[in-house]
Formats: sequence, structure tokens, C-alpha cells
Amino acid sequence: MELRIFTEPQQGATYDQLLAVARCAEDAGYGAFFRSDHYLKMGDVSGEPGPTDAWTTLAGLARDTSRIRLGTLMTAATFRLPGPLAITVAQVDAMSGGRVELGIGTGWYDAEHAAYGIPFPALGERFDRLEEQLAIVTGLWATPPGGTFDFAGTHYTVTGSPALPKPVQSPRPPVLLGGMGAKRTPRLTARYADEFNLPFVSIEGSVTQFDRVRAACTAIGRDPASLRLSHALVLCCGRDDTEVARRAAAIGREPDELRANGLAGTPAEVVDKIGRYADTGSGRIYLQILDLADLDHLELVAAEVAPQLG
Repeated sequence: MELRIFTEPQQGATYDQLLAVARCAEDAGYGAFFRSDHYLKMGDVSGEPGPTDAWTTLAGLARDTSRIRLGTLMTAATFRLPGPLAITVAQVDAMSGGRVELGIGTGWYDAEHAAYGIPFPALGERFDRLEEQLAIVTGLWATPPGGTFDFAGTHYTVTGSPALPKPVQSPRPPVLLGGMGAKRTPRLTARYADEFNLPFVSIEGSVTQFDRVRAACTAIGRDPASLRLSHALVLCCGRDDTEVARRAAAIGREPDELRANGLAGTPAEVVDKIGRYADTGSGRIYLQILDLADLDHLELVAAEVAPQLG
């Protein structure tokens, strides 16, 4: 089981705070540093100093870190046009020496679209746009050097693109999809994704959705084992109950609720819960860190949880 760090900067973070977390995660041996792609806070936090752009952040981290992988959970397809997105991700991949991963989804938070003037079509159209974006981004990256790429869709048309720049990673940076959609999500995953992620989903719900995704792979002749399965879960680990309670209070949550819905408790409790998620077929956990100032939290899990996971 690989552990990765996942942050929510829209809740209030500067670039320097994110860099401190990314460097701590790198030094502690985590597999990756991921961040959300949101432009507006959620809940009753202030969100100050204000949002940071996901791919601008990752470009900076690409130069300010050296080993840890970097990515998004999830870039909203509503935020960017597919051609420029392919260019941006390929450029950040080059800036990082081939350490970037693209998590992408339909976008769901209507308030952030209203707050920053971003069109927010109905869900069906958002799925249509996501599907076309996936075809364009992966098609641009897959076009042989010297060739051109064309695409004619309902929402996007690409004509005679030189399909440059190419990412450093070959054949491409990994593409992540996720969510609990029963039909289109598994179908798009089977066709385009290297990894399928379930955010904040129960063990029982995970079994159901992973079965759908595996079935979608089989339906198009893809080996389901070629798709990596993963989870994102909020982390609240402490050496004892007092420390767990302190960390829960710092993020405005209750220990019992976090034990039920996330990865909370002592290192032994967290190891046990991760084991139950591993039984669903998951091979990677994105640990959602909500208190970015608490770097000891990351170090504790790296020292006392990760070595027990095999």
C-alpha cells in the first residue's frame, strides 16, 4: 500500500505553506503530493489568503522539489480548455523531470464557478465535455512526433494541431478519474484512466464501484488488473486518544466521526483500517491533510504507520 499526501488549499494556504508540506512529504518518503483544484473555500473557514491555482502551484513545486510525484485530485474540466490543459501538464511534467499526474473530473462546485465567472453547465453536458477533453488531451500526447492531431466534437474541435509539447513521461503522465457514477464514470475510466480513485467512500461502497469499473474494463477487452485502484480519506492520527482529539478539534471534526468516515485513531487503528481498504483491491491511499501547519502529523504516520503496510 502506497501512501500519498492530499491537500485542500482553497481552505486557506499560501504557496510557501504548500511547499513546506510537499518538502516534508518528500523527506518522509511519501509517494506523492497532490492538491485539490478549487477556487473557493468550503464550509465556515475564511479561506484567506485566497485560492491558489492548482497547476501554477504544481509548476512551482516541480522546481522546488526533486523526487516526490505531483498531481491533482481533481482538475475540473470546466476550468480549462483541453488543448491548453495538455500543454500545461506536459510543461509541468518537463519542469519536474517526469513526476506529474493528471487527475481530472467534471467539476461539481457550482458556487466557485459563480464566484469567478466560470460557466457551469448541467451534469450531462459536463460529462460530455470531460469525455471530449480526455480524448483530446490523451490524443495530443499520443500523436507521433512530426504528426498532427484532429478532433471533431460537439464542444471542442481541434484542427491540424502539432500536438506539442510532449510530456517527459512515456507514453504519457498517468491519468486519474474517480467518483461514484454508475455508468459513464466506469466507462470513461476503462477507456482513458491509469488509476481510479474513490474519495471518502465506505469500504462497502468501494466494493460496489470497483466491481463496476472492473466490469467496464472487461467489456472493452481491457485487463482490469491494468487499472490501479485507490482511495482518498481524511487523516487524523495520534499517538494516543488525547492527540487524536486535539487533531480532530483543529479541523473542526469529532474523533468518533472521523474513525467512522476516515482514517483516525492511533497508528494501530489506522493500519487496521487501511488493511480493510486494501482488501477491496485498493493499492494507494491519498491522506487528506487539513491542518497544513501540523507537519508532525505527516512524520508520525511515516514513522509508525507506513512501515507496517508492506
